[in-house]
Amino acid sequence: MEPTKELADAIYRERVRRARKLSTGERLATCIELFEGATGLMRDGIRHQFPRLDREAVEAELRRRLGRLRQLHEHGIYRPVKAD
Repeated sequence: MEPTKELADAIYRERVRRARKLSTGERLATCIELFEGATGLMRDGIRHQFPRLDREAVEAELRRRLGRLRQLHEHGIYRPVKAD
């Protein structure tokens, strides 16, 4: 069963409401937590794609990919979708 648009919108509004109540420190901690989670998923993907890489090589590939994402962002090629 898929959620309805109304349910999805209500969940989104609640998340935004809670986020607006966070202090600057809490927001920073949340950003760090999200970044660590995202890089963890990226590492898992790299290990899946290249199962023979050692830890150092996985970290090097992660840095390469993050650098590429930064380049795309700096050149305006990648633009996040803005919520309505």
